[in-house]
Amino acid sequence: MNSMTEKSKGVANEAIGNVKQEAGKLVGSDKLEAEGVAQEAKGAVQKGIGEAKAAVEAGADKVADAIKKNR
Repeated sequence: MNSMTEKSKGVANEAIGNVKQEAGKLVGSDKLEAEGVAQEAKGAVQKGIGEAKAAVEAGADKVADAIKKNR
């Protein structure tokens, strides 16, 4: 999975998690609220992985450009 896909899935999971949390609070479902907390956390991790991948890709691009310039 590329960095943008990972970040997008992370943002989506965070949003869905927030909705589940609020829905759980509204209907009095501790289980739904807990699922929302877990999904939001999963999204935060996915987003972080996507950001890390993007940073590595950018660093690799800089190294590749530097190598090409020095040839």
